Amino acid sequence: MGLEIGVIPTGPKNTITDVAGVLVGHNTLIRGDSVRTGVTAILPHSGNLFQEKVPAAVYVGNGFGKLAGSTQMDELGTLETPIVLTNTLSVSTAVQALITYTLHQPLNSAVRSVNAVVGETNDGYLNDIRGRHITEKDVLAAIRKATPDSVVQGNVGAGTGTVCFGFKGGIGTSSRKLPSKFGGYTVGVLVQTNFGGNFMIKGVPVGVTLNSYWKEQFQQQADGSCMIIVATDAPLRARNLKRLAKRSIFGLARTGGIASNGSGDYVIAFSTALTSRILPSDSIVLNSEEVQNKNMTPLFWAVIEATEEAILNSMFFAETMSGRNNHIIEALPLDKVRSLMEKHRYLPSN
Repeated sequence: MGLEIGVIPTGPKNTITDVAGVLVGHNTLIRGDSVRTGVTAILPHSGNLFQEKVPAAVYVGNGFGKLAGSTQMDELGTLETPIVLTNTLSVSTAVQALITYTLHQPLNSAVRSVNAVVGETNDGYLNDIRGRHITEKDVLAAIRKATPDSVVQGNVGAGTGTVCFGFKGGIGTSSRKLPSKFGGYTVGVLVQTNFGGNFMIKGVPVGVTLNSYWKEQFQQQADGSCMIIVATDAPLRARNLKRLAKRSIFGLARTGGIASNGSGDYVIAFSTALTSRILPSDSIVLNSEEVQNKNMTPLFWAVIEATEEAILNSMFFAETMSGRNNHIIEALPLDKVRSLMEKHRYLPSN
């Protein structure tokens, strides 16, 4: 549509895979008239993550959710498996799959503890979630399909059956590339959107304008969840990664999300910097470089903008979908959105 979100340039693909080394894979399940679900896997690098852990942090915007593996990540500040996103009732299946994946990696023959990281949103409006159709093979397929290419967005993977602001949600992603004077680092964000609130684009009240019943329905429409994955090549340890993750919630707020009582809004942030990896070592001391606190502001700015645009992209790429019990969720009407943005002078009139 030509809308520019924020002021920092995007990366060349405008996806989380602009962060060097990051791979993303989807496995989408659409079967019959009621299965509308899937799996999305995010890998910080293509090597053995258990042997080459990356610094990571978790920030909880609102904890109505089931984020497996969060406590160890919070305690140790590292990520040792791919991150898997799926539906609420398939978290345990995804954990089992990640354990299988890790145990079968080369050099992991002696491993007896795996901290599998799995996030979720509830796609039960469109999907027969109680049927628990996701299998270990589906999760492993998403990991196997992971590539560093541009990420497919919308009704794919873990975003297949999700709903956002009353319209079709899904998987969205975006990136920002800092100027060289601020380090030249890249920040990438991937989201699984399934939440509500007062939908806005660049401050324009799109939700209220397109839905005249919004004010009567706002409480019911506000619940849901949003998983946010943040990747950066900036050398950061867990403490500053958590600070980065906190700012991502500001990007959610810019779109009108409110982290309601019934919303699970989680951010996982990790660094792919080679100098920050935690490798097997007999050394007592861990040495790694890190961006100074005083230089974190540009990264904060970048993650806010990338999160905002990733959420919007999840809706702009999504398509109308029917599912369980003949439920239908309409895609965001882009023609009406364009007219609104023209009216508010964010786009030139045709």
